[in-house]
Amino acid sequence: MANTREPMLQPIPILSLRPTQMTVGMIEVKEKRKRLREYWKEHKSHKKQDEFLGRHMIPVVLGPGKLHYVVDHHHLARALHEEDVGDILVTVIADLTMVEKDAFWGVLDNHKWVYPYDAKGERHHFKDIPKTVADLKDDPYRSLAGELRRVGGFAKDTTPFSEFLWADFLRRKIPRKNVEADFEKSIEKALAFAKGKDAVYLPGWCGAASDD
Repeated sequence: MANTREPMLQPIPILSLRPTQMTVGMIEVKEKRKRLREYWKEHKSHKKQDEFLGRHMIPVVLGPGKLHYVVDHHHLARALHEEDVGDILVTVIADLTMVEKDAFWGVLDNHKWVYPYDAKGERHHFKDIPKTVADLKDDPYRSLAGELRRVGGFAKDTTPFSEFLWADFLRRKIPRKNVEADFEKSIEKALAFAKGKDAVYLPGWCGAASDD
């Protein structure tokens, strides 16, 4: 396996990117879309927009059939698609084109490059993962976890899919109907849970240290 981290300067159609997860937080996607529109409005030239895309390349694994499998920034890819951006630049972090199709997902799984869990936190077969970023489903708890990190509930961490781990923690603490009905109130509750000892095992936990 070649670990390349090489940018591909040839634009890739966003809808040709293959997801490695089943969900995104649509509130987070909407926030990214808002920031994109603000940037496009401020920087109307194609050069500036190209510079933005050059600074926000999507990390991918090159798989069988030379398909590009997204391993991070699914939310950005979805936001760009919804803002009618057709193509994106990618960074190839690994070349797995030599791996047989029936072994490919297992290799991704071993490297923690795939997260086949649905909006209920239930694991699915790899074949159930959507084929395009446009087909990713909404998980409100992923939005809750993303906002929780932004307001200081936990620290950014290199653990793969760390925000999904927090999403599953919050899924067990706050009813979904509450998250959907009052997102701001749910953030307040999430902050309280995030500082508690129940969350000590989670990546980026920054609650008070125990005196025991």
